Amino acid sequence: MEEVPSDKPTLRKIIHIDMDAYYASIEQRDNPEYKGKPIAVGGSPEGRGGVIATASYEARKYGVRSAMPSRRAKELCPQLIFVRPRFEVYKEVSGKIREIFSRYTDLIEPLSLDEAYLDVTVDKLNIGSAIDIAKLIKQSIKDELHLTASAGVSVSKFVAKIASDMQKPDGLTFIGPSKIVSFMESLPVEKFFGVGKVTADKMKRMGIHTGADLKKLSESDLTRYFGKSGRFFYKIVRGIDDRAVQPHREIKSVGAEDTFPYDLKETQYMVEELEKLAATVHDRLEKRNLKGRTITLKIKYSDFSQVTRSQSFPIGTNDKDVIAETARQLLMATDTEAVRVRLLGISLSNFNLAPTIKGFEDQLYLFTDDDL
Repeated sequence: MEEVPSDKPTLRKIIHIDMDAYYASIEQRDNPEYKGKPIAVGGSPEGRGGVIATASYEARKYGVRSAMPSRRAKELCPQLIFVRPRFEVYKEVSGKIREIFSRYTDLIEPLSLDEAYLDVTVDKLNIGSAIDIAKLIKQSIKDELHLTASAGVSVSKFVAKIASDMQKPDGLTFIGPSKIVSFMESLPVEKFFGVGKVTADKMKRMGIHTGADLKKLSESDLTRYFGKSGRFFYKIVRGIDDRAVQPHREIKSVGAEDTFPYDLKETQYMVEELEKLAATVHDRLEKRNLKGRTITLKIKYSDFSQVTRSQSFPIGTNDKDVIAETARQLLMATDTEAVRVRLLGISLSNFNLAPTIKGFEDQLYLFTDDDL
């Protein structure tokens, strides 16, 4: 019998996994005295400087959030416990989470230590259901690592990522093809990828509060108001997102930065910190066998203003002394008198990367809501 062509769109099965309060949850897991208590990873116990990396859910009830200044976090939650970060531990646990992912698919795109996209259109164990795979992954993380994760399941990266945030912590949200249009129309504009506070405020002044409002504007109007992002907004609000999960993302930069418990006022201490950062960056470059042609220095001052300075070379380097000395020279080229520095960072970019081998061609199949 002749096969009848289908007019249904070709769609992927995408899972977005996002660990719950990742750094804080690891600290509570490893330190029983922190369980059930409001803790913040990073920042300063005295509230004199630094910003927190993440907060436990107990602290979030008081309004404490990541990237919040320590002083403000302490004001909101006087009993807040500040914990020094253990990034090597977080990285090690992230590797174990990645191993759990790889049981089901090799199409994994890490976004950070605690979140990743998975394409399970074709899964290794022939389970077939993305929802079931998400449940199995969440249960394995809970049983083996004693942590919780939230998952979003859909047919595109954007919707899956939004879905994973809808029932935190320990949630699982599925948004099928038939629900995407209405979901996008009801979504507040600040939830759209690429819409920060400034853009959201601009949209609201224009009377754009939801995806439905955004959908009323033409592509040319959105481009005129929001530049290149306007084209993305035009597509995404209509559920058009054909971005593939990229298991081999190109590394664009390698760096390290540190927020200090106390603001630095003396240049000699800033230089000492730069030497430590240069050693860290050197180690990270060595592990990846990378050499960068551009060295960038990042400085954040006590008033939260920020500057960057860069120096490029004709050939790549990963030499620790070259990185440290270049960063020092870039620092001295700024105004170091009467300033208070709360953060320093060094990064290298413009790598001479070898061509990557093209992976498997995207395998697309036809789905209804029930198939996922």
